Amino acid sequence: MVKAPWTLKKHFVGNPTNSDFELKTAELPPLKNREVLLEALFLTGDPYMRVAAKRLKEGDTMMGQQVARFVESKNAALPTGTIVLAPSGWTVHSIADGKDLENLPTEWPDTVPLSLALGTVSMTGLTAYFGLLDICGVKGGETVMVNVAAGAVGSVLGQITKLKGCKVVGAVGSDEKTACLKKLGSDVFNYKTKASPDGYSCYFDNVSGWFSNTVISQMKKFGRIAICGAISIYITYTYLHITPVIPMYQELHMEGFIVTCWPGDAHQKALKDLLKWVSEGQIQYQEYIIEGYENMPAAFMGMLKGDNLGKTIVKA
Repeated sequence: MVKAPWTLKKHFVGNPTNSDFELKTAELPPLKNREVLLEALFLTGDPYMRVAAKRLKEGDTMMGQQVARFVESKNAALPTGTIVLAPSGWTVHSIADGKDLENLPTEWPDTVPLSLALGTVSMTGLTAYFGLLDICGVKGGETVMVNVAAGAVGSVLGQITKLKGCKVVGAVGSDEKTACLKKLGSDVFNYKTKASPDGYSCYFDNVSGWFSNTVISQMKKFGRIAICGAISIYITYTYLHITPVIPMYQELHMEGFIVTCWPGDAHQKALKDLLKWVSEGQIQYQEYIIEGYENMPAAFMGMLKGDNLGKTIVKA
């Protein structure tokens, strides 16, 4: 069996370009006892990869999760045909021994696309869930600001905010995205054409930079800020500089987080809640699906530029 990984040909300088990636082909060895052969069904390119790729050596396979199927197995506990979430990176075929593979929830309905295991019912949805409910501790009747509101995390977070009886204000970069999110019940504005409304109890930050400076100056007293991402500075690596006067006198709570801080039972409960909300139609999922594994770099670069509405997914 041939594997075809997309590798990091050279480290990014500024925005990633096509020349930074290389598609290689190589024969996989025969399966050993207790191993399985995985075939990717859906793959994802996420903002964190822009920074995490610095840890790779040139020539390494790009990192990332995929929804994959066992197409061959020499492990009785891992039967052929099983669908899992695998950290195999940007590759079509890979070999695993069962470690680091995550089963989909057993109650996964046939009506819910498997691709959501990379987005709304996975890391994306979990990030919104824990950032809003645990870090921000949102309470009914409060106003929540989220930027990149039409992105993978933001589009889920806005809907959870509404489910919890709160008002959500989303910032987006185009009128098309504004129209899309208004259908989901958000009060949205195009930050490129309008000023921000006033007064937020909670702020879920995916951007950092000048935008966050503006929002923080409009926070209500005792406001909570969840720092999820900093996509505006992933290229320049110039970090947010906030005068301490506003957070101090407004008594704001700011906390950065990563979703892996909630393992075990908390993780499983959140997945169950997300799957239930999607199954019942309380959360409408947004996916930006690109056909063809050969388009992985283009999908990743487009996501960084904000081409996507919802989660960027590549269908292999």
